[in-house]
Amino acid sequence: MADVLWMPNKDRIKKSYISNLQNKINKKYSLNLKSYPDLYKWSINNIDLFWKMLWFDLDIIHSKNFNTIVDSENKMPGALWFSGSRLNFTENLLRFKNSNSIALKFYNETGDYKEITYQDLHKQVSKVAYSFKEMGINKGDRVCAVMPNIFETIIAMLASASIGAIWTSCSPEFGIKGILDRFNQVKPKLLIFTNGYSFKGKIFNIMNKVSSIAKSIKSIEHIVVVDYIKNIKIDNSFIYWKKLLSNNSDELIYNQLPFDHPLYIMYSSGTTGKPKSIVHSSGGTLIQHMKELKYHVDLRKNDNIFYYTTCGWMMWNWLVSSLAFGSTLILYEGSPFYPDNSSLLEKMDSINVSVFGTSAKYISYLKDTKVIPKNNLSFKNLRLILSTGSPLDDICFDYVYKNWKDNVQLSSISGGTDIISCFALGNPNLPVVRGELQCIGLGMSVKSYDKKGSHNFNKKGELVCDKAFPSMPIYFWNDKNNNQYNNAYFKSYGSKWQHGDFIEINKNYGVKIHGRSDATLNPGGVRIGTAEIYQSLSNISFIKDSLVVGQSIDNDERIILFIVFEIGFKYNASIEKKIKLKIKNYCSPKHVPSFIIPVKEIPYTMNGKKVEIAVKNIINGQKPNNKESLVNPESLDYFKNIKEIKI
Repeated sequence: MADVLWMPNKDRIKKSYISNLQNKINKKYSLNLKSYPDLYKWSINNIDLFWKMLWFDLDIIHSKNFNTIVDSENKMPGALWFSGSRLNFTENLLRFKNSNSIALKFYNETGDYKEITYQDLHKQVSKVAYSFKEMGINKGDRVCAVMPNIFETIIAMLASASIGAIWTSCSPEFGIKGILDRFNQVKPKLLIFTNGYSFKGKIFNIMNKVSSIAKSIKSIEHIVVVDYIKNIKIDNSFIYWKKLLSNNSDELIYNQLPFDHPLYIMYSSGTTGKPKSIVHSSGGTLIQHMKELKYHVDLRKNDNIFYYTTCGWMMWNWLVSSLAFGSTLILYEGSPFYPDNSSLLEKMDSINVSVFGTSAKYISYLKDTKVIPKNNLSFKNLRLILSTGSPLDDICFDYVYKNWKDNVQLSSISGGTDIISCFALGNPNLPVVRGELQCIGLGMSVKSYDKKGSHNFNKKGELVCDKAFPSMPIYFWNDKNNNQYNNAYFKSYGSKWQHGDFIEINKNYGVKIHGRSDATLNPGGVRIGTAEIYQSLSNISFIKDSLVVGQSIDNDERIILFIVFEIGFKYNASIEKKIKLKIKNYCSPKHVPSFIIPVKEIPYTMNGKKVEIAVKNIINGQKPNNKESLVNPESLDYFKNIKEIKI
């Protein structure tokens, strides 16, 4: 048990929502479930009973009850959930509409601050929804947004969902082509945007960008602009946000819709092809998010929950669902490292954040730049740190407990845009084990499959979900006969969801993610997760960043390791030998790269994920697509013309 970094105390376990759920299930079904593995196994062996239990325990607000829970747990894709029910997503999130407690707090890198109560949030959503309907926005229409993480984005989304319109968004730093590649597919009727945004102290005017987008998408009938950045002139041909609030509406009409009515259109990263338009249902998103927030986060009314995210990442959608619990959501806009590397930490400490969500890359950067939060920050109310975007390596676990806070629950979580939720995540009742995700989520029948389609504990394999779950996409937009959908998730194991991650599951249902399976290395027929090599390099002081891919050669594959070295460091044969030896000793001889190549920069998506597949395609003679989904598209140029590698 030397790798256990945190343990919940008995009182915390006793009071947790997940313990309460377990007790209710034991009482209702005369069971004796004693542990999380017991509860988890019951949840996946009794799919219909489990989700029925959650419908009532989560108090899903509905105008019409369901006839059946699910038509078939083995039907993927296309399982029908809670048939016959009618509900509204916004109504569920604004259940505390009469409360004077704070719903949202907003901060940005320039020092601005705003807050809004649940009561005032409800009033503004009501007014905007009324204005949307006056514009002719109806059920099923698409409302698209190019917006930063501000109040108006959440208000517009909630207004859209109250009508039954479908919400889709990109963050404003996306390029024109990246936005058009997404929004042109779904033919939106309404466009909402801000006049600009700030990042690292610089102001970015996006008026020309949005004008170009508006002209290119013929379906757009109305354009609303939010005057977010001062002193950026706005064309009077656009509708000002303030006008949407100028009516006298104080009643919000919630359109009651089927459980599987579309709510969000999300997009795949698009680094290896045109972004897929993934459509998620209102009911599936709602019950899945509420499950994760209540039982796995243990979210309470008195929590201040923060996630550093843009409006183009699913973690924004996930964060917004916290409104259903009466919590206070903390929004932050701008760079987390401006004006210095500890700026975001200082702000979150000053407002007593209790749940701090971020990316693995952020934690790694804090470690690499030697930021020591505990030296001058207390984080007295911080009980949970959430990390996602990529696997959190062992060294980062150590960093959090040694340098940030030693009595905090650190939950690395993993899922994706594809499911708008998680397969593996945290648990308030379980220990935190170094390098592990605490557990597989309730109701998610996740397996680690070998090439023969058999599940194995404690062995690396494909992440496969072999039973249906409510937050599966209902379809892809404009996808004839579900061809894209089936090809994305069901081409290898029939009616079982193949997620594209390389996973290892232990018998307590703790998890390790070894990277994307489509980026899995395969030298000599041995499958190797890229995360294992990154792990071996994580505490080498002169390595700033790295990326590893496989290159096809002579009916085999060789490993190529690209490294960004610290400024001023000189790479030589001796250093190469040292790196290879470290990988060999930490992993195995099979993990040792054939070549180590210095580069200036590693490509990342807007959400902080390394772009392995695009680089793999480049070095195997293929062209990457949709560079504008990257935060640094120019970095791909470093990987060209190295088909025959020589050092």
